[in-house]
Amino acid sequence: MPPTPDPMAQPAALPATILLVTALLAAPAAAVNAAPPPPPPLPELPTPLGSPPAAPVAAPAPAAAPSTEGTRLVILGLAQRGAWRWIGRLDAAPRELWLPLEVAQGQLGVSSRSRGGGGELELEWFGARLVVGADRQRPLADEVAIDLAPLLAANGLTARASGSTLLLEMPTPRLLGIRPSTSPPGLRRVVLDLSGPAIVRSSEPGGVVLAVAHSADQRAALQGQGLRGAGTGALLRITDRGGAAPTRVFTLGGPHRLVLDLPGDPTAAVDTASPGRIDPRLQSRLGRQILWERLVREVAGRRVRINAVRIDLLNSDLELRPLSRGDGMEGLSSLVRLANRQDALVAINGGFFNRVRRLPLGALRDQGRWLSGPILNRGAVGWDPGGLPRFGRLRLEESVLDAGGNRWPVSVLNSGYVQRGLSRYTADWGPTYRSLVDGETAVLVRDGVVRARYGPDLLAAGLPLGAGDTLLVGRAGFSLPWPEGGTLRLESRPSTAVGMANNVVGGGPLLLLGGRPVLDGAAEGFSAAFLSQGAPRTVIGSDGRQLWLLTLEGVDDEGPTLLEATQLLAGLGLQDALNLDGGSSTGLVMGGLHTVKGRGVVGAVHNGLGLVLRSAAAPLTRAGS
Repeated sequence: MPPTPDPMAQPAALPATILLVTALLAAPAAAVNAAPPPPPPLPELPTPLGSPPAAPVAAPAPAAAPSTEGTRLVILGLAQRGAWRWIGRLDAAPRELWLPLEVAQGQLGVSSRSRGGGGELELEWFGARLVVGADRQRPLADEVAIDLAPLLAANGLTARASGSTLLLEMPTPRLLGIRPSTSPPGLRRVVLDLSGPAIVRSSEPGGVVLAVAHSADQRAALQGQGLRGAGTGALLRITDRGGAAPTRVFTLGGPHRLVLDLPGDPTAAVDTASPGRIDPRLQSRLGRQILWERLVREVAGRRVRINAVRIDLLNSDLELRPLSRGDGMEGLSSLVRLANRQDALVAINGGFFNRVRRLPLGALRDQGRWLSGPILNRGAVGWDPGGLPRFGRLRLEESVLDAGGNRWPVSVLNSGYVQRGLSRYTADWGPTYRSLVDGETAVLVRDGVVRARYGPDLLAAGLPLGAGDTLLVGRAGFSLPWPEGGTLRLESRPSTAVGMANNVVGGGPLLLLGGRPVLDGAAEGFSAAFLSQGAPRTVIGSDGRQLWLLTLEGVDDEGPTLLEATQLLAGLGLQDALNLDGGSSTGLVMGGLHTVKGRGVVGAVHNGLGLVLRSAAAPLTRAGS
C-alpha cells in the first residue's frame, strides 16, 4: 500500500528540508504545527575535556509583542539571504529571535542533538544549553526555525535590525592557547582556548572561520597541530594542512573552548580543490563533453540566475551517480565533501531531509541497493549507467507475508518519514537503529526467520543491525504478531519503471514529463505555502538527448516559485524535470569549487548527484533498453 500521510502532518511540508512533519499519535490541536517526530538521538556531546555540566538556559514564556520579519542576515561581515523573525520592540533586546536552524549550526557554531522520541532538540553553545520542544520548532520561509534569543543572550551576542537586514554581533574574545587533546579513535582533536564565546562559521568547505583576536605567533602555532591559520583583522580561518575538513566542530564552556576533530592523518585526502582553481580534469572537458551555461532569464517580473550543466551521457566518459556519506542514513555533510568522497567532477544537492534529525525524506538507491525508500508517491529520477534517466512519481509497494498467508503492508523503508503501522530497516540505515518515536516495538528477521522480539526500552537504547538483518518496526500501537522462530517473506516492487533503475534519487514535485507541465504539489504531499513561496531551486532534467543539472537563484529576490521554475525550464527546452531540495541546500560544485550556494553560504545536505569518471569497462545502455 502507498504511504498515507497523517492529516496532522500537512504543515510539515512548509520548510524544504524538514518536509513531512508527521503527528504519529493522536495529538492536541496545538501540535498541528509541530516539527516532525524525530529520528534517533545524536550522540551525547563529548565531555573528554573536563567541561563542567552545561548551565541550562530557561526559555522565556511566550508573550504577545510586536513582530518584525526580514530576509537578510549579516554575520561576521558576511551578508546572506536568510529569513528571521524578531518578537518585541526593535529598540530593546528581542523577546524571541527566530533564526533558521541551519544558520545556528553552520554560521554561529551551535551544536545540536535530538532527545528521545518526543521531538525535543537540545542546543548547546559555549556551555549554555537550550532544550527546544517540538512545538517550538517552526517553519520560517522554507527552513525550520528556532527561537535562539535565550541561547544567544547567554553568551553576549547582540542583534540589531535595520530594515530587512539583521546584524548579529558579539565582543571579540582573545585566543589564549592551542593544544591537542584526547581524541576518539582514528581522529586527532585540537582545542582552542578562548577568553570568551565567539561566532564560529563551520559551514565553509575545508575548515572554520571565527572572530577572535590572535597573533602571527599563534597562527604559526597552528602548524604544529597540522593546521593552517590565515588571518584578516579579527577573523581567523583554520584549515587542515592536508585539506581535509573537520569531521566535527563543537564548543564547550567553563572555560570557553572551540574543539576541532580532524582526520587522524594530517596528510589525509584533500577535501577541496586548490583555492580558485577548477579541477583540470573538468576544465579539459568543458565545452567538449560538458556544457556549463550561466544565464539570467525573466519570469513573472523576476530575474532568475540559472546555472545549467549539460552532458550527453552516451558520448562521455562520465556517468551520473548518487552521492552519499557512505556510513548510513543519519547525518549531513557539505556538498563538496560528498563530491570528493566519490571523486565527482560536477555535483548538485539531492533530495529532501529532516534537518532536525538529519535523516532522509525520500528515495535513495545506489547500484541496486535501496538506501532509503520513496515516500508519498513523490517525484523521482532513476537511471542506469550511461543512459538517460527516467522521470516519474514513485512508491515502493512492500508487504510481509507469514506462513499462514496473512499479509501486512510496509509503509516505508530506511526512512526518516514516520508513519503509523509497519516500517522496515536494514543495515543500509546504519550500524545501529534507535527508535524514532516513543513506544516502538520490533522483530529482527534474518534468512526469513524471526530471530528476536524487542520492546520500547531496547529500541530506545539502540539495536545493532548487521548484514542480512531486517528490522520490522511497529509504531502507534501496531501489534507485531510474529513469534520467535516464525517465518516471514517480503514482497517488494516499485510502482513505476523509475524504481527499477539501478540508481534512484527522490525529490518533488515533478515539474515536467514528456514535454508537458505536470506540477501537482498537493498530489505529492506538499503544502500550498511551500508551492507558492519563492526560493533557490535545484533541478535535474533532460531534453531527450542530454542530461541537465541546474540551479535557479533570484537575482533581486529569494528566487522563483515552483510554477515559475517550471515555465523557465520548459523555455530552455527541457522535456522532463524534477525539483530537488532547495533553499539553503541548493548547491553546485564544479571541479571542487562550490560555485553556487543557495543563500550565499554553504548549507549542509544529506545526499547529492554527481558526474563521475566511468571505467572503460562500464556498459552504455539507454534507459528502457
